[in-house]
Amino acid sequence: MAFNLIETLAFTAFGLLLGRALFRFFPVFDRLCLPEPVLGGLLLCGGFTAVKFFSGKDITFDTTLQSPLMLAFFLSIGWMASWRELKRGGKTVISFLLFCLVALVTQNVIGMALAVAMGEPPLLGVLAGSVALTGGPGTALAFAPAFEKAGLEAAAAIGTASALAGIVIGGLMGSPQAARLIAKYRLKPSPEDLSSAMPEDVPVSMGEQMVHPELSPAHFTSHLQFIIIVMALGAALGGWIQAQGITLPLYIGAMAVAALVRNACDFKVWPLSSLPVSNSVIEELGSVALAYFLVMATMTLNLGQLASMASVLVIILAVQAIWIFLVASILVFRCFGKDYDAAVIGAGFTGFMMGTMANAMANINAITRRYGPAPKAYLVVPIVGVCGVDFANSALITFLLAVFD
Repeated sequence: MAFNLIETLAFTAFGLLLGRALFRFFPVFDRLCLPEPVLGGLLLCGGFTAVKFFSGKDITFDTTLQSPLMLAFFLSIGWMASWRELKRGGKTVISFLLFCLVALVTQNVIGMALAVAMGEPPLLGVLAGSVALTGGPGTALAFAPAFEKAGLEAAAAIGTASALAGIVIGGLMGSPQAARLIAKYRLKPSPEDLSSAMPEDVPVSMGEQMVHPELSPAHFTSHLQFIIIVMALGAALGGWIQAQGITLPLYIGAMAVAALVRNACDFKVWPLSSLPVSNSVIEELGSVALAYFLVMATMTLNLGQLASMASVLVIILAVQAIWIFLVASILVFRCFGKDYDAAVIGAGFTGFMMGTMANAMANINAITRRYGPAPKAYLVVPIVGVCGVDFANSALITFLLAVFD
């Protein structure tokens, strides 16, 4: 059975609806911050696997759109790499970013060391390290072809399984970890934060934090045109880099061009000083591209390839979870003030280092709803997680792929 482009896109849209239905009927998925597109894609993947098993027929899809969707997703990551936003947060934001960059490196060192100790290639440790954990399922699936090209079989299935496990662990571990520190040291929000906090100052969820502007047709079209042009320039840059004999994924060019344009806009560099582009719209369109990319990539996985790697992944993920728990409980807490805000920042750190930014914000929301406001955490964690960590993680992964390819 072969499905053409339109049929493949229809299955992708259906996968998004399935994921949304799972969240509606099983609220536990929402509480764990598991991504709807991945759940819907996995459900389709299970269905297609059953059809192939009982019918004996292979199923193929036209995934032509998967690459453009991936480029759009990484373009939105590059667009979020704003130096002005990082500086606006002050020394604490810059310090936390540098701290997270060191944590990224150690995450991969631990993963590679464990993989080699168990007789596996070091790239398996990278894939089950910052690729799947800090990067999440989107980064894992996007980088999977590069890992498979480097000789790591079943990279897509391994990365997806590791990312989902990390999301669950990060969601279950972050809030209790902060609550333990708060109880142990009898921490409380500062009187200034308590007196100035208003109910609307503490967002309930990431969804309520995000701005969904009303787009007119002209506004939407202009942003779509902008994304397509930057994607084309990025693809051309990526192709030129590859032509020089430098092994880099094609989407690195899109990230680099988007980051350059964003910072040129921020610092009013002519002729981009008055570019009519909304940051929230770019991020929203990137989120849409990511959702379709995740379903399309997930529903074509071969889950049977995971069986032989299960024990290795369990060990790597367990050690990674223990390491992040210790870093958040000891180093983050002590380095960032050993106070209430530091404990809440640690909960956010655990969320996005083991899962996604949605995990981080869910952990912070859970703590602040119970114990009180933590404005510093709401400033530091989203800025670092959105503006710096994802971009730096992609650069680090690319470097490690070049070293071990």
